[in-house]
Parts: sequence; structure tokens; C-alpha cells
Amino acid sequence: MSDILLIIFYGFLIVGTFLFMEGVAWFTHKYIMHGFLWSWHKSHHKVHNHVLERNDLFAVVFSVPSAILIMAGIEFPEVRWLLFVGIGVACYGLFYVLFHDVLVHRRINIKFKARHPYLKRMMKAHYIHHEVHTKEGAEAFGFLYAPEKYDTIQEHRKENSDAER
Repeated sequence: MSDILLIIFYGFLIVGTFLFMEGVAWFTHKYIMHGFLWSWHKSHHKVHNHVLERNDLFAVVFSVPSAILIMAGIEFPEVRWLLFVGIGVACYGLFYVLFHDVLVHRRINIKFKARHPYLKRMMKAHYIHHEVHTKEGAEAFGFLYAPEKYDTIQEHRKENSDAER
């Protein structure tokens, strides 16, 4: 394969893996975090004043496959493509931390007001997710995608939920 085709292929692997991870994250959030590992995730649905939550263990768990893929892709040239899959997973994790932890939950104190309709929709959907403080009954499990119905959700719901976090 020519160098330029290889670069394009690796680029597609990174972007494709990044996009695929939204489905993985949605499934994991709905069926694992709000399922048998609710004991970890419930810390994220409670008001608290400490920096870390038990839910942060998921970041550690989810970083392991990315690290393994990256190391395997570097160590074994015959499966070099795994490096780029691992990079896609890592990029999703980085975006998740920046969007979810920094912009939505303000775990780092920054001045930011969402102006773009996409960001507003994603943040509204996530605030609605946090209106439910129990294992069952939540909605909006995605991190990068939310249906257009969240565009029409009234702003006061966001403010009420924001006050709780």
C-alpha cells in the first residue's frame, strides 16, 4: 500500500473508531453504568463536594483497552493498525473528559457559556440525564450525540439540574 493510502487508512481508523466509541459509550452507560455497576456510577448522580468520585474508576477501566491497543500496534508491526484504533479510543476518552467533566460538570473551574446549538443540545440532554438520581428511569445516555428533541427542552430544566451538580 502506498504511503498516502496508508495515511488515509490510518486516518479513517482513528475517526471511525472515535465515532464507533459513541455507540460503545452509550451502551456502556445505559446497560453497565446504569446496570450491574451502578454501585460505581451512582456517585456521579449525587451532589458532593469532593474532587473524585467512584465513577472515575470507569476512566481507568476504559483506558486499559486503549493502552493495550496502542502498545500492541507499536510492538507488533504486523498489526500496526491497532495503534490507530487505540488512538481513536484515546481521542474519544480525551474528548469525553473535556466535554463531560470540564464543560458540562465544571470539574475544572472555567468561564464558558455554550453558544453553539450542538453544544447546547448536548448539555441539555446531559442535564436531563442527571435529573434522575436512581439506577432506573434516566434518559439521554450518549456523550456526543443527542436527538433534536433536546433542542426544545425548556431552559429552566437545565438550570434546576445544574444547581444540583
